Amino acid sequence: MRGVALLGATGSIGDSTLAVLALHPDQYRLEVAAARRNVRRMLDICRQFRPPVAVLTDPEAAAELRRALGDGPTRVLTGAAALEQVVRAAEVDVVVAGIVGAAGLASSLAAAEAGKTLLLANKEALVMAGPLFMAAVQRGGATLIPIDSETNAMFQCLPGYRCGEPATEHGVRRLLLTASGGPFLRASAADMAGVTPDEACAHPRWVMGRKISVDSATLMNKGLEVIESAWLFALPGSAIEVVVHPQSVVHSLVEYCDGSVLAQLASPDMRVPIAHALAWPRRHRSGAGTLSLFDVARLDFEPPDRSRFPCLDLAYQALATGGTAGAVLNAANEVAVQAFLDGRLGFTGIAVVVDHTLNALPAAPADSLDAILAADGAARRIALAKVTAQC
Repeated sequence: MRGVALLGATGSIGDSTLAVLALHPDQYRLEVAAARRNVRRMLDICRQFRPPVAVLTDPEAAAELRRALGDGPTRVLTGAAALEQVVRAAEVDVVVAGIVGAAGLASSLAAAEAGKTLLLANKEALVMAGPLFMAAVQRGGATLIPIDSETNAMFQCLPGYRCGEPATEHGVRRLLLTASGGPFLRASAADMAGVTPDEACAHPRWVMGRKISVDSATLMNKGLEVIESAWLFALPGSAIEVVVHPQSVVHSLVEYCDGSVLAQLASPDMRVPIAHALAWPRRHRSGAGTLSLFDVARLDFEPPDRSRFPCLDLAYQALATGGTAGAVLNAANEVAVQAFLDGRLGFTGIAVVVDHTLNALPAAPADSLDAILAADGAARRIALAKVTAQC
């Protein structure tokens, strides 16, 4: 039995992880379920899986959950520091890092430093703090496995690989990172200016949270994955190419120096990469449907339209700049996406805010967590001021 700490338990990654855990009760036990404030969903999780510990970082939500659970087997903790505490517990073997955005950085770092098997969905941890994060993985002796469908696909196409090793030493020439293109793949620039949050969140292939759905619609999510991949596989941005693949069946590809290209195919279901990472280096059932090539019938690929999706180039720019530029990019994007979801910013304004913030805040050395968090805070202030100016 392996003890699992599930961070972001009430989100889409949490739902998929719990579905896989439920298939294998003889192999995994849920030791920790953590989220921000969704009391109703957390109550359901605690009643079904009976974890010894639940964490809600919002104190009022934690108090409500504590009252609802009464004298049950689950102890309820609160506060951001509790996340770092629980991932270090001896009972926890595997940490699923599913907290979206900068909020998940500290707990993911703590899991790496504690030498856990870390299933990373929180790509922002590497975007913000790539050098620090990978150093923590090495120092702690952690096993890092990405569970974003695309980065997990590339990991699957590299048998025997351990994240952080130079992929070129395994014969890799380049990584081909697939993108569905999102809901506005064929939309004109004029049409995109007036889209609503609900339209941006209506992803044609995946069921995801609203923030990551908007990132998919702008292609910022793919830009974040480019930066994530650069750190996971120790490659420069020039060796990572984004390819639009509307069917979302080929989840990514790895091209080797001998001309071979390996691809990982599966139905668009997050249970597949999560089950792979949980069982690695073995495999077990995910609960996802099998892929029928006859139903798929065809696979299309095309380059992204960088003029209509400028967020992609902004991510490549931040990767090339280095230092705190990744933290600035991520912070500005989080502010801009939230403003769009709140109806305070137009869809195309997201890239404008991010571009402005990157230019307004020069990159500094990202040599400490304090430096990264300082850049994150400064970027949020600049981005918020730009949002206010555009309203």
